[in-house]
Amino acid sequence: MKSWFATDIKTLIAIGISTLVIYLVVIAFTRIFGKRSFSKMSGFDFAMTIAVGSIIASTLLSQSVSLLEGVFGCFFIFLFQFLIAQLRRYQSVQTAIDNTPLLLMDKQKILDNNLKKARVTKSDLRAKLREANVCRLSQVRAVVFETTGDISVLHTNQKDLELEDWLLKDVKNQ
Repeated sequence: MKSWFATDIKTLIAIGISTLVIYLVVIAFTRIFGKRSFSKMSGFDFAMTIAVGSIIASTLLSQSVSLLEGVFGCFFIFLFQFLIAQLRRYQSVQTAIDNTPLLLMDKQKILDNNLKKARVTKSDLRAKLREANVCRLSQVRAVVFETTGDISVLHTNQKDLELEDWLLKDVKNQ
């Protein structure tokens, strides 16, 4: 059994050099392909982040994956993410790839069926309302379960201020 604490200087130097190269490659690819590469706007963005992390870990710590293979793996993940981001301009691709935001509250009304669909508890909802500094339910205009899994709380103290329809354009109500 290989000891957890034993290694040799050659392995440590290889890990150090690989770490530096992969770090610079990820920065370069992010500059080339854009900051969207690490946004958390949709499920495919999340998959991109996980895939890059996995490739980096495998490249740095596995002797079976060479540095060049890791660089190529990163390149293709960035390329696929870029291509999918371009294809998302088409509604059919966007519908196939992205989750749909879901309305959890419509003004003061809690939409219980949508909470169930999103697997969000009323306790989770209350926590998000508190986090958004909502003091009264009458302040709430809408609560949306976003495509990223985040919960957005749209609220105001101005009683006569209505929410613009454009903000809820792609949000599913039921």
